[in-house]
Amino acid sequence: MRPALKAGLLPVWRDQNTLQLGIDWRRAVALEGLGPAGAVISLLDGSRDRAEVVATAGTYGVPAAAASRVLTLLAVAGVLDDFPAPLHRSLPDELRARLEPELASASLAYQDSDGGARTLARRRDAFVRVHGAGRTGASVATLLAAAGVGRVTCTDPAPAEPGDIAPAGLGRADLGEPRGEAAARAVRRIAPETRTGDFGGLPDLAVLTVPYPSPDLVAALMRDGVPHLAVRAAEAIGVVGPLVVPGRSTCLRCVDLRRAEADPAWPKVLAQAICARPRPEAAGIVLAAMTATVAAGQALAYIDAAVEPVAVNGTLELVLPDWQWRRRTWGQHAACSCTAPRA
Repeated sequence: MRPALKAGLLPVWRDQNTLQLGIDWRRAVALEGLGPAGAVISLLDGSRDRAEVVATAGTYGVPAAAASRVLTLLAVAGVLDDFPAPLHRSLPDELRARLEPELASASLAYQDSDGGARTLARRRDAFVRVHGAGRTGASVATLLAAAGVGRVTCTDPAPAEPGDIAPAGLGRADLGEPRGEAAARAVRRIAPETRTGDFGGLPDLAVLTVPYPSPDLVAALMRDGVPHLAVRAAEAIGVVGPLVVPGRSTCLRCVDLRRAEADPAWPKVLAQAICARPRPEAAGIVLAAMTATVAAGQALAYIDAAVEPVAVNGTLELVLPDWQWRRRTWGQHAACSCTAPRA
């Protein structure tokens, strides 16, 4: 083990003998009574193994037992990592520097003791296909690529329009170009190591950013067992979810069946919504960006596989003008043919 303090936790001294790691109370921990043994803290940068840390601390006058005790307390408190030296050596300098915030965030969020290496490995192996590359879909794609997802493709042959331009997505130079190709260029601009070619095969996750995806696409995803996340930004409302894990969670047809129970005309309304799009779509740039960000976060939660995404069996919804996200639970419908467990 090469002990290193978790990146992203600022060490501050509360007094001469008490070290606090982190500022926000939800992450911070404090070690009291360190005294001279506090010198061990300056050695925890991942450049030494545990024995070397203890030995070097001895040259500072810190007994081996005291140094070992500090290391044990830090490990128990969850603020000590085994520095992922092999991962750092495998990454080019620029890429490593760009992904360091991802590693630090993952290490803190998931309390892994490997400095985020497990999370980054899962992301680099993942394949996400985004259906729809407007201002929401293209932004989802670039966010996932920037977070370290190894392969991100966008499916959308429609030409890019001025309303598709977004800070995290398409640019002015993309106007008139197929949106899927433009989104691939946007991904490569921010994350040139990400593969954008769609050579077939099933993705690990599909993200459906068209407001109401076609039944044929949804049926194919269910048939092939492809997890998929529905995302919609329209009518001044952002909706993320449900995240469907075929055979395990509520599907999109379950949601439609429940909506039809509340509104018998819903099937007729839905059929028209699938075939037509309002122009312009009422999704302001901040709403579209927020929806894309929450969608990318739910996609990463699924890929990282440390916690169950909250969009499973539910939707996250933002209705303007209050800018407040809320979660709605959707249970499986008894009349649906999906094989998800009964909620």
